[in-house]
Amino acid sequence: MKIEKTESLEVNEPAWLETVKRHVDSLRFGVVQITVHEGKPVQIERTERVRLDKLQNH
Repeated sequence: MKIEKTESLEVNEPAWLETVKRHVDSLRFGVVQITVHEGKPVQIERTERVRLDKLQNH
Protein backbone atom coordinates (compact mmCIF):
# COMPACT_ATOMS: atom_id res chain seq x y z
CA MET A 1 0.00 0.00 0.00
CA LYS A 2 1.33 3.42 -0.94
CA ILE A 3 0.19 6.59 0.84
CA GLU A 4 0.92 10.07 -0.45
CA LYS A 5 0.10 13.29 1.37
CA THR A 6 -0.03 16.67 -0.26
CA GLU A 7 0.93 19.83 1.53
CA SER A 8 -1.72 21.96 3.22
CA LEU A 9 -3.76 23.74 0.59
CA GLU A 10 -4.83 27.35 0.24
CA VAL A 11 -8.58 27.09 0.81
CA ASN A 12 -9.68 30.03 -1.35
CA GLU A 13 -8.06 28.60 -4.47
CA PRO A 14 -9.99 26.09 -6.57
CA ALA A 15 -6.65 24.34 -7.18
CA TRP A 16 -7.52 21.75 -4.53
CA LEU A 17 -10.28 20.46 -6.81
CA GLU A 18 -7.74 19.91 -9.59
CA THR A 19 -5.50 18.08 -7.11
CA VAL A 20 -8.38 15.77 -6.14
CA LYS A 21 -9.20 15.10 -9.81
CA ARG A 22 -5.55 14.35 -10.62
CA HIS A 23 -5.32 11.87 -7.72
CA VAL A 24 -8.61 10.16 -8.66
CA ASP A 25 -7.62 9.89 -12.32
CA SER A 26 -4.27 8.31 -11.42
CA LEU A 27 -5.76 5.53 -9.26
CA ARG A 28 -6.72 2.07 -10.40
CA PHE A 29 -7.67 0.83 -6.91
CA GLY A 30 -7.55 3.06 -3.86
CA VAL A 31 -8.87 5.97 -1.87
CA VAL A 32 -8.65 9.75 -2.12
CA GLN A 33 -9.46 11.32 1.24
CA ILE A 34 -10.12 15.01 1.85
CA THR A 35 -9.53 16.32 5.37
CA VAL A 36 -11.80 19.24 6.29
CA HIS A 37 -11.35 21.68 9.19
CA GLU A 38 -14.17 24.07 10.00
CA GLY A 39 -15.83 23.45 6.64
CA LYS A 40 -12.70 24.02 4.56
CA PRO A 41 -10.52 21.39 2.85
CA VAL A 42 -7.02 21.45 4.33
CA GLN A 43 -5.38 18.18 3.24
CA ILE A 44 -5.69 15.51 0.55
CA GLU A 45 -4.42 11.95 0.99
CA ARG A 46 -4.12 9.34 -1.74
CA THR A 47 -3.85 5.65 -0.86
CA GLU A 48 -3.17 3.22 -3.69
CA ARG A 49 -3.83 -0.50 -3.34
CA VAL A 50 -2.05 -3.10 -5.42
CA ARG A 51 -3.91 -6.39 -5.80
CA LEU A 52 -1.25 -9.09 -5.72
CA ASP A 53 -3.50 -11.95 -6.85
CA LYS A 54 -4.05 -10.20 -10.18
CA LEU A 55 -0.33 -9.42 -10.60
CA GLN A 56 0.67 -13.05 -10.01
CA ASN A 57 -1.52 -14.28 -12.87
CA HIS A 58 0.44 -12.25 -15.46
